[in-house]
Amino acid sequence: MIQLSPTAIDEVKRLQKKHAPTGDSWLRIEVNASGCKGLAYQMQFVPSIQQPTDQVFVCEAVQVVINSASLDYISGLTLDYTEDLMGGGFRFYNPNAVETCSCGHSFATVV
Repeated sequence: MIQLSPTAIDEVKRLQKKHAPTGDSWLRIEVNASGCKGLAYQMQFVPSIQQPTDQVFVCEAVQVVINSASLDYISGLTLDYTEDLMGGGFRFYNPNAVETCSCGHSFATVV
């Protein structure tokens, strides 16, 4: 299971309206081999569930899709959104990450 903070939900909904004005899109979160720590998050809006093994989570009307290969890496993830002087960005709080990069998007696990 994953969670989205209230600010992340607001930002996802804002971006969803911008990129998919009809509202029929899902937020896909995946983990791919990349980054300085070996794994990196990827987020994108997709029009539908793409694989029968995709897992769906609903957080206050935001539909989040995670492929089965990524689920072990991000189970328990909390997605947050914060703004600072340099702008805003999503922050990933992953209980499975044993190391993270300073960018916050690359991580390593023992899975």
